[in-house]
Amino acid sequence: MRALVTGGAGFIGSHLVDALVARGDEVIVLDDLSTGRRDNVNPAAQFRPHDVREPFEIGTDVVFHLAAQADVGTSMERPSFDAEVNVVGTVNALEAARAAGAHLVFSSTGGAIYGSVEAAAYEDSALLPVSAYGLAKRSAEVYVDGWNRVFDAHHVALRFANVYGPRQSAALEGGVVAIFLERLAAREPTTIFGDGTITRDFVHVDDVVRALLLAGEHDGGVFNVGTGVETTVADLHALCERAVGVHAPPSYAPARAGDALRSVLDTTKASAELGFTATVALAEGIAATAAAT
Repeated sequence: MRALVTGGAGFIGSHLVDALVARGDEVIVLDDLSTGRRDNVNPAAQFRPHDVREPFEIGTDVVFHLAAQADVGTSMERPSFDAEVNVVGTVNALEAARAAGAHLVFSSTGGAIYGSVEAAAYEDSALLPVSAYGLAKRSAEVYVDGWNRVFDAHHVALRFANVYGPRQSAALEGGVVAIFLERLAAREPTTIFGDGTITRDFVHVDDVVRALLLAGEHDGGVFNVGTGVETTVADLHALCERAVGVHAPPSYAPARAGDALRSVLDTTKASAELGFTATVALAEGIAATAAAT
């Protein structure tokens, strides 16, 4: 298979590229390196510098569209920029795939697109995002669905829970595991926004890559990709302390605009139709991530 990965120099994208190369695929990475790193790119992959806000052409069988503006805070401060990357960039990816007759897998968000939930969110749950990032991803999903209907395509949208693992940047607020691990290891203070009871569904990047590979061969649909387990940010901090081997209680600050209070995904559909079930336990994944940094 010939595969193109937008955002392939980033956190999730670079792990996907490694997996594609490992199975013998020919891989092209499209990335403007605004948040990705050139040294993340597998040397067996071809690198093409490009900003997805501008149209591009491909010659591959599948497009994994992972390029995104993924910082909630930035989306609230610069919603137009967020929409340019996450909506216009997705339209450009869809058009590139249409011109090439390629299958597209779109990386959406479960944590931001459902908003605060009362129970684990299903794919047909109400979409009530509370951030500009979630609104942009919801809009991009509408385009993916529209292209499927208008052009008889069979693209897939994956709604990721909160992804963590090696190579995640601590510079982005969504990388809370990376932030906690980096600061705890450096014996620097950590901060929890809110009272610590905010919950998230944390899924390891290795599980996410498996879901992406499965979606690359699936005939359309929208799927949650998570663990179905919610963890408070306070409990997450304790797990990070344990992984680093330090005891350093965090400070607390007011909750931020755009942060959902509760987020967890039901993955029954992904299990039944994609054959995906997360396998990396949170404590195990955090320990492995700490060891890799």
